[in-house]
Amino acid sequence: MKMDSLRRVVVTGIGAVTPIGLTFPEFWKNALAGKSGVGQIESFDTSEYSVTIAGEIKDFDPDNCFDKKLARRMDRFIQFAYAATLESLADSGLDLDSVDRDRAGIFIGSGIGGATVAAGLAPSGARILILEAGDHIADRPENRDQRAIFQRGHFRPKEMWYEADGTAFNPGNYYNVGGNSKFYGAVLLRYRAEDFAEMKHREGVSPAWPFPYEELEPWYTEAERLYAVRGALGEDPTEPAHSAPYAFPPVPDEPAIAAVREKLRQAGLHPYSLPLGVDLDRWLTKAKTPWDAHPNSDDGKMDAETPALAMALRHPNVTLETRARVTRLETAPDGGRIVAVHVQREGGPERIAPRLVILSAGAVQSAALLLRSANDRHPSGLANSSDQVGRNFMNHNSSAVLAISPSYRNTSIYQKTFGFNDFYLGDGKGGAPLGNVQLLGRVSGQILKANMPKVPEWLLERISRHAIDFYAMSEDVPHPESRVLVDGDRIILKWHRTNWDAHLDLVADLKRALRAAGFPIVLSRPFDKRTPSHQCGTVRIGHAPATAPLDIWCRSFDHPNLFVVDASFLPTSAAVNPALTIAAQALRVAAHIRKEDLAA
Repeated sequence: MKMDSLRRVVVTGIGAVTPIGLTFPEFWKNALAGKSGVGQIESFDTSEYSVTIAGEIKDFDPDNCFDKKLARRMDRFIQFAYAATLESLADSGLDLDSVDRDRAGIFIGSGIGGATVAAGLAPSGARILILEAGDHIADRPENRDQRAIFQRGHFRPKEMWYEADGTAFNPGNYYNVGGNSKFYGAVLLRYRAEDFAEMKHREGVSPAWPFPYEELEPWYTEAERLYAVRGALGEDPTEPAHSAPYAFPPVPDEPAIAAVREKLRQAGLHPYSLPLGVDLDRWLTKAKTPWDAHPNSDDGKMDAETPALAMALRHPNVTLETRARVTRLETAPDGGRIVAVHVQREGGPERIAPRLVILSAGAVQSAALLLRSANDRHPSGLANSSDQVGRNFMNHNSSAVLAISPSYRNTSIYQKTFGFNDFYLGDGKGGAPLGNVQLLGRVSGQILKANMPKVPEWLLERISRHAIDFYAMSEDVPHPESRVLVDGDRIILKWHRTNWDAHLDLVADLKRALRAAGFPIVLSRPFDKRTPSHQCGTVRIGHAPATAPLDIWCRSFDHPNLFVVDASFLPTSAAVNPALTIAAQALRVAAHIRKEDLAA
């Protein structure tokens, strides 16, 4: 390699956290003195391991570097890195506020996609402004009040969307820092490897991704580390290859749940521990409730705000602005680059000129914004030369399934700890795939009352004590006429549901399995479009601008400085929760942007 082809690296400051010194001066002094940091391992029991010596960092106190709340959100290795970074920054003498840096980007939305990209880009030092239409979820009693959440709809948005025929409905999407993830079940599953290839269903074909599972696998691993995912390998026969184990053991089954897991296993199924982003002790300390559909206010659920956005905001070059609603994107006169983002703030409208735009407003709102930003050069909307923006909207076919037995006593609090994929790749009879089954968060009488308002709550509570609750989920195959449209400020959602018959068979198979496990009464209820059951599609990735709005890096084919990184980029819905896949792709995209767009 020629020397002139090498990138010049300039070291401006040094920091160190090592086994022979917790600061660079201490490390250098001990290194020159020939001091060794290798010794007997003391931080954990090594009796079952052949290697018992290592270089350990001892006597490190994160409270000396940053506040306790911040330290609690970090893994120990991140604490080391952060402390060393602070030291190197101080050593450099660099005043970041006085440095003239390009604004790397405007981030629109702070959900899983936007927050994770921000976490990946923050160390670059480029200026990042995150615009969020909502606000932080305050720590209030309603957060754990199931009557407020489910019966009164305390957190539901005060807006209406419309059917194609003009019928209005109240959507279940949330506008707050962290997006819908503040209310999610914290299930962080990988897509199966087969989900990246073409998959035939009873109703249509789920197309192949523009890259295989192996391309995303390292980023899945990074996303699992970022979101502190707890899980176990080797329990699920459909599990794709992992290059690293989970860093934390799975959330344990409560006794009443462990008993049902064992009955299903004896019946020939393969229940596995759900990979979950939950600090269980922290969650239960606040209140003894499930986390599924309950908002998180730094209570232990690893949503987009914690840890991804929190990690990004530790960097002085990252700013979050709430109550800032983006109304339109503006292109250059030639229709190419995005030259301005129009924002409605409480003080009035503003025009901001970014270097990059990362759109992460969700599958519906991202598509709506692109369509509303139509101009003379792009009369059908931005990023839409393919005529695919807004199309291929997908929302999982999903049902709640309640299994009831007078002899079963459900004493659990949170419940949501296992699932099974025995019908994921086929129906067990040589037929097409059916889908995934996993536990719901514990459904109380207060929650049931929201769907059965005429039944006394005390009776529903009594029933719930003898019930266990499951979530059946099937793939919604992309369809070009399943789409998001706009009419001025109105959002029109035209959902063309596919593969419903397969979903009904999945529910029927689940009911049979539960009856065999000792539950004589099994009831089911499907979710409708008022429940955002993993909305995705609408601005999908692909190989060619004729068939997709985005390339494999989520970059718009039409606008080189526009990226769309949220559930809308997904070319397929698969039949598992998409949050981890979005996060993995977001980290992959962030690495690409740093290399291709932010390189010096």
